[in-house]
Amino acid sequence: MPAAGENLRINSARLWDSLMELARIGPGVAGGNNRQTLTDADADARALFQGWCQAAGCTMGVDTMGSMFATRPGTDADALPVYIGSHLDTQPTGGKYDGVLGVLGGLEVMRTLQDMNIRTRHPIVLTNWTNEEGARFAPAMLASGVFAGVHTQDYAYGRTDLDGKSFGEELKRIGWVGSEPVGARKMHAMFELHIEQGPILEAEGKTIGVVTHGQGLWWLEITLTGKAAHTGSTPMAMRVNAGLGMARITERVHQIAMSHQPGAVGAIGQVNVFPNSRNVIPGRVVFTVDIRSPEQGKLDAMRAEVERAAMAVAAELGLGCLIEPVGHFDPVTFDPGLVATVRRTAERLGHSHMDIVSGAGHDACWINRVAPTTMIMCPCVDGLSHNEAEEITPDWATAGTDVLLHAVLEVAEVVD
Repeated sequence: MPAAGENLRINSARLWDSLMELARIGPGVAGGNNRQTLTDADADARALFQGWCQAAGCTMGVDTMGSMFATRPGTDADALPVYIGSHLDTQPTGGKYDGVLGVLGGLEVMRTLQDMNIRTRHPIVLTNWTNEEGARFAPAMLASGVFAGVHTQDYAYGRTDLDGKSFGEELKRIGWVGSEPVGARKMHAMFELHIEQGPILEAEGKTIGVVTHGQGLWWLEITLTGKAAHTGSTPMAMRVNAGLGMARITERVHQIAMSHQPGAVGAIGQVNVFPNSRNVIPGRVVFTVDIRSPEQGKLDAMRAEVERAAMAVAAELGLGCLIEPVGHFDPVTFDPGLVATVRRTAERLGHSHMDIVSGAGHDACWINRVAPTTMIMCPCVDGLSHNEAEEITPDWATAGTDVLLHAVLEVAEVVD
């Protein structure tokens, strides 16, 4: 290890205090957070984060997608930066750590370097990517997707929420439209620290997940159109029930995922039923199918099977059926050199670890297309995430951030 020293550690109490302070912005109803992207709560969290970064000696840049980049300069003006970070937005009933740990763990890295006056040859940049969750504006990982050239900015600006408000309008409303063109920044490497969002690390008694791959994903929005009618006076044989169609497709999605084991998963996520009245047979249902696999062949086969099943169910029940892909990324293989750095760092710091495949999508999945990228994961209690009961321990947060610190210092090159 370069001159930073093996005994260098982050300030665990300061990291935890920052996590708890940010969690007060956009509180949920059951102990978690509802800080959806481009809401007033998101704006407040951004302002707090910006102040913390500036106090840690960083300068802040913002691109036209609202992504935030806090830079700690390096000693070599020509060296490309090492990026760290994740996201601050949450699900409507989200936890306090999903995404936030990666951002505030990155902040703690910056604070530690500032405290110890450690210099690196490469600059280090801490990022808060806009709209990772995709809960308000689909698809997920929207800003990092524009950064990586997967989406155009016009496409992103035109995405709307359930109230018809557009991403571009809301970004402007909260005052976070930056001046930097998206994707203009070049990267030497990127690390993303994140909670596992699954039960494997805790079940195996491991503290650090060395993320080698990421699952591929399809989000398919299915609209079934039937006929709204009275639930009491419409004979069963004369119903055109969109809700029944969704129920049958839900079961088929589960069966399809089970048939592609190991590693494949599938479920129905967001559901909107119209007119959503107690005594009206649903005339229209709009819902999202989420299917994932780390294997490209399985992912492609699952999508085809889901679409065939949905069309068959609709035909059987006399329903209209429209299927629109609203989110996708192929399975990801993270940079082997950076993966090895994380594994080596965890061993050097004495943390138990194991290789793991990320079951969720992350900004790192898109950035991996344009720069060497990897992820570091820590456990979460019972594998629970996207839930206000999401929980981690201070020790897990500290271990993950210490590994992040030392891995970044190795790649950014400490200067004596």
